[in-house]
Amino acid sequence: MDKRTSLVVQLELVWWAITAVVVIAVLYPIYKAMYSWPFVQWNILFIVVLITLSRYIFMMQHTFLAQRQVLKIALLLIMFPATFALISGLNGFLTYIEEHTWEAMTGHLPEEPRLSMEAYIRGEMLFFGAGSILAAPLFAISLMRSIWRTRNRR
Repeated sequence: MDKRTSLVVQLELVWWAITAVVVIAVLYPIYKAMYSWPFVQWNILFIVVLITLSRYIFMMQHTFLAQRQVLKIALLLIMFPATFALISGLNGFLTYIEEHTWEAMTGHLPEEPRLSMEAYIRGEMLFFGAGSILAAPLFAISLMRSIWRTRNRR
């Protein structure tokens, strides 16, 4: 493995470690306060997608994707259904909260911690959910730009 490939792999591993730390830091208060959190998979997905796609948008030339045109085209095509899946996940969370209220999840908490936990969960789900929904099409645009630039440099 040459030096550049080794550095790209190391950078990727560091970013995945940072992503894991952020996931744990964001979800720890929820696990600590609640008996069950039915949206844990969506929550993790929103966080991972936002962090990963955001860094790929801004650091494309420093990733393993930089010279892999076929993979970039495949990811470009995947971003369209992925955007709608992310929208569906966030909509499912908001619909669940409107229809079932917070009582089933946070009803066991005293009033002040319950209200702050509900605000925290709603805020972080909206932040990471909306961020990941925005990051997916922006990543697709970044992929198109990268494909165009690589194609026209030859």
